[in-house]
Amino acid sequence: MSGADGAAGARIEHLVTSGTFSLDGGTWEVDNNVWIVGDDSEVIVIDPAHDAEAVAEAVGERDVLGILLTHGHDDHVRAAVDTANRLDSHLYLNPEDHVLWEQVHETLPDFELSDGATFTVAGVELTAIHTPGHSPGSTSFFAPALGAVFTGDTLFQGGPGATGRSYSDFPTIIDSIRERLLTLPPETVVHTGHGDTTTIGDEAPHLEEWIARGH
Repeated sequence: MSGADGAAGARIEHLVTSGTFSLDGGTWEVDNNVWIVGDDSEVIVIDPAHDAEAVAEAVGERDVLGILLTHGHDDHVRAAVDTANRLDSHLYLNPEDHVLWEQVHETLPDFELSDGATFTVAGVELTAIHTPGHSPGSTSFFAPALGAVFTGDTLFQGGPGATGRSYSDFPTIIDSIRERLLTLPPETVVHTGHGDTTTIGDEAPHLEEWIARGH
């Protein structure tokens, strides 16, 4: 697990977990990024994928103020209920992704996540930004005090997330990236759902290339 210090004593911690992603009859092996934002006493967890025990171990004895889900694909949410139970915390998911969540779980998440919702941990505020396209309810979380945005599978190093599967749409993800992410400060670090981090400034010049490439 790696970490990066930020404002107000808060930091971003990074955990990689491994498992599978299944949709539309296919299954793939995947490594997922789990993000923990907070300090030595309290944290917020973003996308506790695959391994609830590993996430709980990384959190330790700290209070978990919430578990934020960027979207409802099974690799991101299959371990979410177990994680919430272990950490005595609550799950937040945009209701437009309930159709995906219900393919995995019988009961809905604790709270509906809406565009513009804010969460404060260790003196740092995270704002939910609805960024649909990879899935209908895909949501990013912007933490300006940390110079960071958590984009799930909406924006990666090298382009948008996949849109060739059910409940996804390429023009929609391009609109989300153009209008809601590339408008963030260029130095903003993009913490993704899979793979390496990048920055808004590094990705912005390539938008037209992605459009030409298509999905």
